[in-house]
Amino acid sequence: MCGHPANHSVGWRHPGFVFDGVMKALRPGTRYSYKIEPIAASTPYHVCIGNHEYDWPSQPWKPSWAANVYNGKDGGGECGVPYSKFRMPGNSSLPTGTGAPDTRNLYYSIDAGVVHFVYMSTETDFTRGSDQYNYIKADLERVNRSRTPFVVFQGHRPMYTSSNETKDTVHREQMIQHLEPLFVDHGVTLALWGHIHRYERFCPMKKYQCLNTSSSFVYPGAPVHVVIGMAGQDFQPSWEPRPDHPDVPIFPQPQRSMYRGSEFGYAKLVATRERLTLMYVGNHDGQVHDMVEILSPQVGTPGGAPGKLVGAMPEKMRYLGVAGGVVLAMLLGFMAGFAVRKKKKAESAGWSRVQEEES
Repeated sequence: MCGHPANHSVGWRHPGFVFDGVMKALRPGTRYSYKIEPIAASTPYHVCIGNHEYDWPSQPWKPSWAANVYNGKDGGGECGVPYSKFRMPGNSSLPTGTGAPDTRNLYYSIDAGVVHFVYMSTETDFTRGSDQYNYIKADLERVNRSRTPFVVFQGHRPMYTSSNETKDTVHREQMIQHLEPLFVDHGVTLALWGHIHRYERFCPMKKYQCLNTSSSFVYPGAPVHVVIGMAGQDFQPSWEPRPDHPDVPIFPQPQRSMYRGSEFGYAKLVATRERLTLMYVGNHDGQVHDMVEILSPQVGTPGGAPGKLVGAMPEKMRYLGVAGGVVLAMLLGFMAGFAVRKKKKAESAGWSRVQEEES
């Protein structure tokens, strides 16, 4: 497939040619597409580009400070499959560096119910003055708070994490320097990230400082940061000792980290005009293991006790876009690893009938 863009291949133009069998050595992204088909075929969803969709030696943006960040082959050399297959709203377009069609899903925004969602590419220039920065700034300035009182920002590499992902430290510092002021100035409510295969929720953050440690509060002027990379990709025990990695440092949980999960699971968003609630649901038991509730300053009592509202809570809560919260966790955590590297040497190519997994 790498000889041609993804949307020029026979399998792409005539999917009926690939019907009752798969090749054992298909790329991980193709296998993943089969796995998500039951949901993807019936549920609208949006994607957010990460290192496994973008990073390759020929990628366009390689700042000097990111020599240790964008130096791998995480993209798998799959000729821009994610760009060709998942077209999102907006018109952001950059060369992929692989000969595939320019991508149009780098950064964009949508409204869903009472929430304005903004998506960015952490693999594309986001520094002050860049096209992406200017887009994010202009987009946040245009948010109609009477229509969408909450703003949820999404990207792949997290701005805050307490894991041992030290390689990305300089990347996080650059994001805090260039993007966090926009979040604070324009009232971003919640920031969702992936990359780390764990769940971790931070308090509302501004320049590494925690503004509120409660789990229910009136928006304090800075976003809550949540890493939701726990949907099902290989489990990274980022804050537990690993016998096979004795030299990897283990970082204690800082005070600004409100909760660190140790299970696979998904995130669920529920919103009304009065409040935005995020819940972390464990896959093994279906129970809510963590929850944060952010009250809109438009209806809350500024300076009052956390959780105090003016007016009654409506009976029915408005759920965001058909299972939107579940899909967010899947996309940022698992789909962000769209072309994950194989753990084992691929089996020799050969045809075999698709095997159904046990329920």
